[in-house]
Amino acid sequence: MARWTGEWLSAPGAAAGEDEPPRWRGERLGLPENGAGSAATFGTRVLALLVDLVLASLVTALFRRPDFADVATMQAFNWWAVGTWAVITVVPVTFAGFTPGMAVTGIRVARLDGGALVGPVRALVRGALTFVIVPALVRDNDGRSWLDRLTGTVVVRLR
Repeated sequence: MARWTGEWLSAPGAAAGEDEPPRWRGERLGLPENGAGSAATFGTRVLALLVDLVLASLVTALFRRPDFADVATMQAFNWWAVGTWAVITVVPVTFAGFTPGMAVTGIRVARLDGGALVGPVRALVRGALTFVIVPALVRDNDGRSWLDRLTGTVVVRLR
């Protein structure tokens, strides 16, 4: 019997009891190796997150003036930026399956059960776990993070 961390820490395929490792990310999920519908790379996901973070800061700056010399003002600005980031992450993923950063990088969140919409609960859990960072960094052989596994989703390429 494999350890509970087997999929991430054991030899490839040890957790699932497979004899050979998957040939590409997403193979076990029925995803193609390349192109539209294939599993998104870690780098693309990080780039999408960075675009979302910059966008959140820019939108926040429209309503709150940052003052780099004043610590209290910057702390308030940062909290408003986090709130803005949460909104531009959770709401679009709920209804469209992607954030603005994901749209720019050509990726989206898809449900493994074939559902059309990600939905508010899955989107909220994904946003909260992304905020914590660690669950979003730990990956399995399919390129899925803990937040993907918990919510039954996978991030796929659009092009």
